[in-house]
Amino acid sequence: MAQSPLHGRPELTPAADRNILLAFDFGYQRIGVATGNLLTGTATPLGAMESAGEPPWNLLDRSIEEWRPGRLLVGIPGGAGAADVATGARDFAAALKRRYGLPVVTTDEQLTSRAAESRLREARASGQMTRRVNKGDIDSHAACIIAEQWMGGPA
Repeated sequence: MAQSPLHGRPELTPAADRNILLAFDFGYQRIGVATGNLLTGTATPLGAMESAGEPPWNLLDRSIEEWRPGRLLVGIPGGAGAADVATGARDFAAALKRRYGLPVVTTDEQLTSRAAESRLREARASGQMTRRVNKGDIDSHAACIIAEQWMGGPA
């Protein structure tokens, strides 16, 4: 990914695909990532990135370059006790906008981690998933649910 000489931010090459989005489940320790297809209304979990309090820009740069999304979607948690993470998620959304110059949309993501954990436990119980569920799995599936809900698909 080339650096823009004017802004010091990565340049997207080749052109972004307006039908693809990347969805993020922001957390201070991990950021869950999923891709969504606006044509099919489907989403796929991509994994989680360790953040350690700072967005993992090198990993985010690679994801943007690989998927060439036309927009980015960040879940904003609601509910009691989520104000600190909601502020962090809004700051993350603003930083994505500044860095990549792509449209960034935010959406309510209350209870997506619980829904993701439930989905994964069901998959493990049915034998579809044979390994243990880890926190990164939950975060990436939560990002998938965020994308599905925003696109109006099966959440």
